Amino acid sequence: MQLNKAPATARAARQASIVKPAAVPTSRAVVSRPVVREHVACTRTSARRVATAAAAAPAAPATKLVAPGKNVQQANVVYKFGGSSVRDAERMREVADIICSFPDLLPVVVLSAMGKSTNMLLECGDLALKAGMDGMDNIPNLPPLLALRKLHMDTCDELRVEPTVKAEVEKMLSELQQLLIGICIMQDLTPRAKDSLVSFGERLATRIFASYLRVQGIPARQYDAWELGMTTTDDFTNADVIYEETLPKIKANLTARAAAKEVAVVTGFLGKGLSTGAITTLGRGGSDLTATVLGAALELKEVQVWKDVDGVLTSDPRIVSNTRPVNELTFEEATELAYFGAQVLHPQAMQPAIRSGKMGVRVKNSYNRTAPGTVISAARDMSSTLVTSIVLKNSVTLVDIISTRMMGQYGFLATVFEAFRKYKLSVDVVATSEVSVSLTLDPKKITDMDSELQHLKEELGRLANVSYRNDLAIVSLICNVQRTSNILENVFDVLDSCGINVVMMSQGASKTNISLVIEGRDGQRAVQALHKKFFEELPHSHGPKH
Repeated sequence: MQLNKAPATARAARQASIVKPAAVPTSRAVVSRPVVREHVACTRTSARRVATAAAAAPAAPATKLVAPGKNVQQANVVYKFGGSSVRDAERMREVADIICSFPDLLPVVVLSAMGKSTNMLLECGDLALKAGMDGMDNIPNLPPLLALRKLHMDTCDELRVEPTVKAEVEKMLSELQQLLIGICIMQDLTPRAKDSLVSFGERLATRIFASYLRVQGIPARQYDAWELGMTTTDDFTNADVIYEETLPKIKANLTARAAAKEVAVVTGFLGKGLSTGAITTLGRGGSDLTATVLGAALELKEVQVWKDVDGVLTSDPRIVSNTRPVNELTFEEATELAYFGAQVLHPQAMQPAIRSGKMGVRVKNSYNRTAPGTVISAARDMSSTLVTSIVLKNSVTLVDIISTRMMGQYGFLATVFEAFRKYKLSVDVVATSEVSVSLTLDPKKITDMDSELQHLKEELGRLANVSYRNDLAIVSLICNVQRTSNILENVFDVLDSCGINVVMMSQGASKTNISLVIEGRDGQRAVQALHKKFFEELPHSHGPKH
């Protein structure tokens, strides 16, 4: 659910028909172990603080943008733009045009890394490990590192950023190279070092973009998210936000600078661990979570997540050719969609909105501004809705735990889930009976599935027979579970006609999700057939049209 890009048109044409949203160096060096463990340059902030609109810069383009929110006392909206939306200089110009198109809105802007920068940074880390000591001299010439350098330096040149910022970007790229040399020497890429490595993407993108705004006459200031107060657990590569620490700090820091009326440009995806003080990341797609955390901290009415699709879709367009946008979602529906495979939003992005109690989230398309997008809120009218969206999660493992010896005895489930906690196995879908438990695991979340399952079988072998099957799939229907009979009647009719058997079924406690476990080879076919049934053959099964 993340393709289906609308074709871009000229900014001026879209400006005329815009729909206003609701107000709401390459030298060899020896690097010591501490450099690998935590990149010391990550916390340097002095250089960029002097990069202001008054700094000497090359001649800017003739056409200037108009500063947004001139009559607004403080930030009243958060915009988040994903990697595709800021993939190059032209897209950054487009994003700048978007944020300056709403005179009544003074935004906080959250950016992801440019294009595929995060993937390239991870590839750099892998290649540095494979290079070994004999390959250390080749680090400066790693293809993804060269591509990253070219992308960011070309963007600086095309956007004519301030000389101080261009120099800082060059310095950070050199620091990135030194970090990779250190990984090569130490032959170690720990989760902590990996977070430091991938952080370069967002940190570079935000510095370039903030400078471009200033060159265009827009007051703007760049922030690494931890400078504002983004505090997390020390679970590197997938940290959780510590809200009690984070929210008041962000509010105080941004409010203190409200009088400057600057566009705050903030790194998405990043924080700092509470105990270690090291850079952490919020998991892939974590910039969405950064945006909603900022919105909750500022007690705003709306956060806008700008993607490369026309909102949340009825299915993955890579599987179903004729998907359509979903106009409205509840927080529960959006969370279930994200968790079970939809990649439009981070699975935890709705939590700050739920905590807030008054903040909505709007998913918009930066390639197609006039599309209304998807509005996500606490509740919506579900009276005419059967199915909202259908998602597929592949490469799933099903674990069956059966014990007749525990029949009628308490503590069976407690013993089972304590074993899963012990071995840090994250469960997706569960179905239980008096003497058995069936559940699914996502291999992407488990480093060594076979080893961990063997530990599990040994742990529970005294009480139960444990077996497992790989290569299954979960088809999840985000739906109106109050109409379960009607939905399941159609589901099983469709699957029966396709000759697809259901291995396991579970209804989510949230009352918005029915999940079916089937053979992995049948996954895409099942989604296509079910989408045709609910969104083409059954009239208005997805709710009223808007």
